Amino acid sequence: MDLGVRWKLHGDGRTPAPGAVVRPDERLSWPRTFGLGAQHVVAMFGASFVAPVLMGLDPNLAIMMSGVATIIFLLATRGRVPSYLGCSLSFVGVAAVIRAQGGSSATVTGAVLVVGAALFLLGLAVQKFGARIIHAAMPPIVTGAVVMLIGFNLAPVTASTYWPQDQWTALLVMLFTGLAVVCLRGFWSRVAIFLGLIFGYAISWVFDQVFGKIHSADASGKVVDHWRLDLSAVGHADWIGLPSFHAPSFEWSAILVALPVVIALIAENAGHVKAVGEMTGDNLDDKLGTAISADGAASVLSTAVGGPPNTTYSENIGVMAATRVYSTAAYWAAACFALLFGLCPKFGAIVAAIPGGVLGGITVILYGMIGLLGAQIWINAKVGLRNPLNLVPAAAGIIIGVGGVSLKFTDNFQLSGIALGTIVVITGYHVLRAFAPAHLKSQEPLLDSGTSTYDEEDRERG
Repeated sequence: MDLGVRWKLHGDGRTPAPGAVVRPDERLSWPRTFGLGAQHVVAMFGASFVAPVLMGLDPNLAIMMSGVATIIFLLATRGRVPSYLGCSLSFVGVAAVIRAQGGSSATVTGAVLVVGAALFLLGLAVQKFGARIIHAAMPPIVTGAVVMLIGFNLAPVTASTYWPQDQWTALLVMLFTGLAVVCLRGFWSRVAIFLGLIFGYAISWVFDQVFGKIHSADASGKVVDHWRLDLSAVGHADWIGLPSFHAPSFEWSAILVALPVVIALIAENAGHVKAVGEMTGDNLDDKLGTAISADGAASVLSTAVGGPPNTTYSENIGVMAATRVYSTAAYWAAACFALLFGLCPKFGAIVAAIPGGVLGGITVILYGMIGLLGAQIWINAKVGLRNPLNLVPAAAGIIIGVGGVSLKFTDNFQLSGIALGTIVVITGYHVLRAFAPAHLKSQEPLLDSGTSTYDEEDRERG
């Protein structure tokens, strides 16, 4: 069985010729391959470490399981889809809602495990029936609206939890990160969040030296005098050791909050597989279902031991685009580096010490970008918002999701925020579509541009 773990040496193994690309089944010399792997690890550092911190999970376990998840993904796709799987930011809002309802880390990982299992099953369905089944139920107007409400639902977390801890550091980090994203080029623009973290650490240390302790809310929400950057736990952490594991716990209320994120994950995977296919020149549409299933299986394994869910990372796809090296050997190297970092508690302690003000500055941009990905889905699919069939369910669902509107059924069960907003978007669209006049339904595409070849292939087979 070909698992995609054999690579041909590209040229002399040193520098690709001008205009040449290193294909997924090729590699450069091993020292250069490991160097590229380290570059991929740096590219995913920012988001992949911020996400577990925001979710209240162990960052050491997160980085370790991202390496495991990447290996699972590469084996499942037989080395045809070069991608790195890092901690998914789509679940940050879900974790915040679950914790606000009194849920623990076990409750968070249990809810997310169910989402991973659902994603795995949907991937199997796509393998068998094609992307048509997903896009029939979740056309671009629905997918975009759900992604948007998930992102914008996070706004109160930044405004009430992180920004107040140190507003001036947050402002400076926001400005620096924004400039890095816009003004830097190539690889450096892809690691803008990581650069923002480094800048935030530095400015927090400088402010502590110049101004002393700050009187503001700390991580627990209590207004006290505290250091912006507290690295005391780093000195007590071991250099080598296992991260902290815990078993998941399952509660229906938490699961219902988390399930809508499966829509965002499908959109992410479809877009990333299409992007990789366009860069490598390979038609990877037949691997979409496999990629979705592999993502789901990796997330199930990660959350089963207390880690966060995983998804394909656009930061690493950007590194491939900049280097024109698509070798999966580099991703194997990155996965090995991630496993090693996961075994260093001291490294995890440094990550866990990210100042609240730094998170405030980064999340202002990060959460907004997640929400605006929904708008990007609409733009790519040319969704017409002048059509009331599209406008009404999306408008209602987004306001419910962002505003935290709730619907109480019993004293112990209610739907609100992300869960209720998603239900309104999906059911509202299909119910309205059933009663809408024909002229409102005629221009709705079944598939978005990311997987349009499925439709063409189905017609050819038919």
